[in-house]
Formats: sequence, structure tokens, C-alpha cells
Amino acid sequence: MHIENLREYCLSKAGTTEELPFGPDTLVFKIGGKVYLLVGLDQVDALRFNVKCDPDRALELRSNYPHSVIPGYHMNKKHWNTVYCNRELPDDDINELIDHSYDLVFASLSKTIRENIIAV
Repeated sequence: MHIENLREYCLSKAGTTEELPFGPDTLVFKIGGKVYLLVGLDQVDALRFNVKCDPDRALELRSNYPHSVIPGYHMNKKHWNTVYCNRELPDDDINELIDHSYDLVFASLSKTIRENIIAV
């Protein structure tokens, strides 16, 4: 997976916005104003990104894929993972982790915001 593929996949999700709130080197994808994925734009050789994850599932993923899924760098390590692409996990599994993060954040939004996103 390349960063262009990651960006296209995130932007294909309903209501997703992309921003650079932490400066020009960190691209952030949000749903309803809340972050669900962060990726550094300075990565050339080892693409990695942070996504939200259910705490129990995060522990399982880290155990099963120790070279690809680690506690979230500069994030709450209980709820966030750093995922390395192009290692153990196929792209379909990586996309599923993005979906999981998106779904967790979407579910945390108010009913009004969720309905507005669905209506678009």
C-alpha cells in the first residue's frame, strides 16, 4: 500500500475530511470533526499510520502481528494503534482496520451529526 491508496480509501468514506492541524507533515482524516486516522507525509520507505481500535482487539492485533501493529505512537495506547503497511498484514486487512477506526468514531458522534453524514 502507498500513501496515495491510503488517502483515496479514507476519502471514499462518507463524511471524511482531511486536514493538516499539526503542521504540514501530518495528514489527519476526520469524521464529524473527530480524528480516525493520522499519517505522516514524510514517510517514504515505511508507511505507517495511527488508527483508533477497540482495546481488547488492539491487544489481540499487537500479539498476532507484532511487526505490523504496535501501541499508537504519541496517542492513548489503550485506544490507538500504529499500523505498519507492507509487512505482515495484507491491504484488505489494513482497510478493515481503517473501517474499524472510522466505525468507532462514527458511533461516538451525536445522532444529529450521524444523520447529517448519512443524508449526504
